[in-house]
Amino acid sequence: MTAMRIFIGYDLRQAECADVLAYSLRRHATVPLDIRFLKLAELDFDRPHDPLQSTEFTYTRFLVPHLCAYRGKAVFMDSDMLCLGDIAELDALDMTDFALRVVKHNHAPTETVKMDGRIQTRYPRKNWSSLMVMNCAKLTHWTKRAVETQPARYLHQFHDIPDARIGDIPATWNVLDRIDEDTRMVHYTSGGPWFEACRDHPSGAIWFTYRDAYRAGSVGSGSDTSRAGSGPDVR
Repeated sequence: MTAMRIFIGYDLRQAECADVLAYSLRRHATVPLDIRFLKLAELDFDRPHDPLQSTEFTYTRFLVPHLCAYRGKAVFMDSDMLCLGDIAELDALDMTDFALRVVKHNHAPTETVKMDGRIQTRYPRKNWSSLMVMNCAKLTHWTKRAVETQPARYLHQFHDIPDARIGDIPATWNVLDRIDEDTRMVHYTSGGPWFEACRDHPSGAIWFTYRDAYRAGSVGSGSDTSRAGSGPDVR
């Protein structure tokens, strides 16, 4: 079986949460995974730092089709997430008619800061780009040059992608800052419990459970054939 390609955003300030996310994906997966971290220092990427960007992967997420040679399917996700379900559910989504699938949040945050004191911004389609299933062949306009030069609104609001080509992901796969019985992926948008100021996050206890299992080297129950940084596996 061909491995499912997953790219996780990576920020040195949140390095362990990327590892914990990868662990949680493997723990529940029933398909082989090819997980890669988008480490800025290891990418050929030349874009001036944007003072409004929250993470090192604010822009590099849009390099994924380029990194996949515009072939096959790939998934991008922010690192401040925790997987509680089988990611094979996303792998099974039909991408024939779509360039992207996302959870189409209507998220208008009221706070002015987030995470570790970073400025909170409001814009249309906020958090849509935090989890993307990509049909790389239909995203050829996201060239390396475009990702290095286009404004944030062009990239994060999916300009040049017709609305009809942006499909849905079930909302249970990108649940913002809470967990219920249906949650498949929780997204700690207001600051994850790995930050000292957010250790009492109401959905933080489960993250610490996964972190401790990851630190203990627990294999988990899922399919664990992936490794970060493995070579291209086009499908």
